[in-house]
Amino acid sequence: MTKKTFLILLALFLMPLSVRAEENVESGKVFNARTAMLDNGMQIVVIENHRAPVVTHMLWYKVGSADEPHGDGVSGAAHFLEHLMFKGSKAIPAGEFSKLIRSIGGDDNAFTSWDFTAFFQSVPARYLPNVMALEADRMINLSLAEKDILSERDVIIEERRMRTDNDPQSLFMEKLRAGLYTNAPYAEPIIGWKDEMPKLGRDDVMNYYHTWYTPSNTILVVSGDVNFEQVRTWAAKYYGIIPSHATPDHIRPYIPDYKAETRLTLHDEDIRQPALLRAWIAPSFVEDKKVYDGLEVLCETLSGGAATKLYQKLVVEKKKATSIDLSYDGDARGQGSLWLSATPAPNVTMDELEREIDTTFREIVGNGITADEVEKAKTRMIDKALFARDSVTGPAMVVGQALAIGAALDDVEYGPKRIAAVTREDVQTLFDTYLNPISPKHTPVTGILLPKDHKDHQE
Repeated sequence: MTKKTFLILLALFLMPLSVRAEENVESGKVFNARTAMLDNGMQIVVIENHRAPVVTHMLWYKVGSADEPHGDGVSGAAHFLEHLMFKGSKAIPAGEFSKLIRSIGGDDNAFTSWDFTAFFQSVPARYLPNVMALEADRMINLSLAEKDILSERDVIIEERRMRTDNDPQSLFMEKLRAGLYTNAPYAEPIIGWKDEMPKLGRDDVMNYYHTWYTPSNTILVVSGDVNFEQVRTWAAKYYGIIPSHATPDHIRPYIPDYKAETRLTLHDEDIRQPALLRAWIAPSFVEDKKVYDGLEVLCETLSGGAATKLYQKLVVEKKKATSIDLSYDGDARGQGSLWLSATPAPNVTMDELEREIDTTFREIVGNGITADEVEKAKTRMIDKALFARDSVTGPAMVVGQALAIGAALDDVEYGPKRIAAVTREDVQTLFDTYLNPISPKHTPVTGILLPKDHKDHQE
């Protein structure tokens, strides 16, 4: 595509177009989304919501920091490219993208994860085709001045310094993930390692851009006051003229189960409150949908509020903790993980807290989860899923993330039905398999955060 072609398209930017409202509702689905595929392989998903004349436009690239070259001494290219996508194209000068979005009363942003990168804009619905023209432009016509690359590299280095290097808890989590994921790219921080980020240059980001940023590796999700057929027409006009190319496979090594326990302890003067962290490797959605659903229900059952078992046992009854949380991260192309975090009550040592958690977990093994607890958890989860469709941006986030890691649209639409099918026996079996303190399927990684002068005996 030539620069002239895109200049003609971008000339439409301030020319508002109308959107025809049309409902398409199918019973049993959460979002009633419709999908199509452009000839160049780009997937389009439309979620109609006509409550207000606004729209969220999200472009999801099915690639993240886990797809960077590893072991070459440079990291953070995916996140760096996300920043540089705002630095100009052959048609739009550096810094003008967001100004144009604001000029029509909208806002925009972007984010990078290990498995995907997303760019989004929320604007009045009549400006949707104008936003498509802008986003399509930088998909193919990114143009970076060396001064912008150098200045933005300083920005991300400062971002890391503020968010990670100056925060002992963030640094500790970085080390904990590295210990958990060992040989997998999820061990590397999305922003990049401190000593490797200054090496990032034009070749790193442009090689990544030309390798992965192509329509066939992209999902367009539009949510709001739009009509499916009109969105498909506009998408074909702006995105459909961009040629696609093949992309490499996503490599996600399988993490070996090291039988030796990994424990990390950090004493730091900036830590005010002791904390216990544990993490276990667990299957992700793409590895096993049934296990994914069961682990989601398991975490909600045990840790979905002050009335659930872990809080009641350890905070209310035993008074050994002031907080405790069990969560599951299974939205990944590779393996997922279970995470436990707890804060000891005053005058409770970390040894005591660990022993009480293990005791509670042993009590749960076998038959400690009740049908009533599971049913209440499932009800809360289904209600949350249904409430999510009341917003404009929320559905685009939920649907886009799921599709970006390899799920199908029906996996999202019928999620509540899958949750409803999870049984107490399913949940109990998963607890016994992954969280049994005596013989878990994967040996956990344990982290202890302590104030600098904290006296705490560790056996």
